[in-house]
Parts: sequence; C-alpha cells; structure tokens
Amino acid sequence: MNRSTSVSAESSLGRKTAWTASPLQKLSAKGDSFAVTVQCASSTIYANSLGKGLFMTTVLITGANRGVGLALVKEYATGGDQVIATCREPAKADALNSFAMASNGRVRILPLEIADEVSIASLKRVLADEPIDIIINNAAINGTPKEQTYLRIDGENYIHAVRVNALGPMLLSQALFANLRRGTAKRLVAITSSYGSIGRDWDRTVTAHERYAYRASKAALNMGMRSLSRDWAEFGVIVGIIEPGWVRTDMGGKSALETATSISAEESARGMKDCISKLTPETSGIFQRFWGEVLPW
Repeated sequence: MNRSTSVSAESSLGRKTAWTASPLQKLSAKGDSFAVTVQCASSTIYANSLGKGLFMTTVLITGANRGVGLALVKEYATGGDQVIATCREPAKADALNSFAMASNGRVRILPLEIADEVSIASLKRVLADEPIDIIINNAAINGTPKEQTYLRIDGENYIHAVRVNALGPMLLSQALFANLRRGTAKRLVAITSSYGSIGRDWDRTVTAHERYAYRASKAALNMGMRSLSRDWAEFGVIVGIIEPGWVRTDMGGKSALETATSISAEESARGMKDCISKLTPETSGIFQRFWGEVLPW
C-alpha cells in the first residue's frame, strides 16, 4: 500500500467502522471472515468481520467462570471481541483467569454477585459510562440439592433461586441500561431454559418434577425479559430469550452428562453467538432455542 486509502464497512450487528489506511497497515483475508490489524505508532487495533463488515464489539457475560459462560467468553474473545467476564469469585476462577491472561487484553474479569444489589451497583461504578454492545445474562443456579419437588419445597431456597435467576438479571440490565444504549448492537440476552415454559408438560423421565424452584425462576425471567423487549424497543434495544440446549455442564446435571443427545458447552456457545447476531426487532422478545425453534410460553 503506497498511499492512504479510506476504508469503511458495516457489520452484521450494525456497527459502522471507517478509517484511513496508511502504508503501515496490513489486511489479511481467509474465507468468509477476515481480520484487519491496524498498526500505528502508538497502538495496534484489532477488528474482525463475519460476513458483512468490520466491527469490534464489547460483550458483558455473567457467570463466566465455567460451563456455558466460559465457553461464551472464549467464543467471543477468540473472534476478536472485547469481553467483560463477571463471576462471584474471580480469584478462584482458574480456567477463566488462564484464558484471560492469554487473550492479549481482550478479556477483563470483574466481580459480580448477581443476587446482591450492592455488587451490581459496584459493577456499575466500575463500568461508569462505558458502552456495552451485548449483555448476556448467563449466571444461574438450578436450586439443587435442596428440595424443590412436587411433594416438598424448601421455601428459602425457592426465593433464592428466583432472586438469582430472575430478579438479578433484571436489576443488572436496568443498572447497565445506559451502557447498553451507548453501544451499537444494543443486544440484551437472557440464557433461559425450556423448563421455564408454562405451556409445556413434562413426563416423569426428566428432572422437571424435581426442579420447581428452577422452573418458576426461569418462567419469571422470561416474563421480565419479554416485558423489557417491548418497553425498551423505542430505545433500539433488542432482547434475546435463548434456550442453550441440553448442555453437558453442572447445570445440566448427571442426566445431561450421560445422554448422547446432549451437547458440549462449546457447541452451545457457538450456536448462541450465531443466534444473537441474527436477532432483529421482529424476533426481539421471542422465547426460542438457539437454532431458532420457538418455544411455548
């Protein structure tokens, strides 16, 4: 490249990027996706493209220390995005810390106890007015091993499950509403469960009859996010209510680990990332599996 060239592009998430290329810049391409490395005297800027153009997204993921959350961190960061990874005890998140150290600064780890309003407020203070493109509410508990069956429910555990799985994501989303509006993609995502479907009946071969607290909490999460999809539409916010599949994680439990029909956390993360990128105002607030199957409320 012997002279300056003006370059611009638009990503599938709507982010428009423009810059002036100099002789110090390099462009590499491979297949349908490509990476641009902009080298200048003071810094190196990375941007990635999936199909339509260039973008650099900032993604905040809760419950990022293991399972699907950790897989999502790896999926976004490996793709070149900036990731804010939150979890209750960052010092004990060995796998997350190891990946963050090798991420060339793409992953930042911050503490968050999703059930604690003080912790949510602390996170907001740290982030201040930083734009966030995608918020993924992933942190959750399944309520075990305390009783939550059709015969007996531990009341305190029931309330805690609702607080972690339903109220926490709502409070966090509201706390970071201004950050989301400053972002370009404006995606608010809740990782939910088909167990949150009120209209679906379950036979006794699955754990639904042992997870009353979990099921109620996910139904409440779905309702809250559906409501935000309507009330925040005027601000350009698109809401994804996404079921991640039957994943071989601690959340999925022993049955997921032992069945051939379950999927890995990595497969789930890839599918959800693709689903999130395809969300539109028309699909905002729809209860769906990551491959697009619409689930009954």
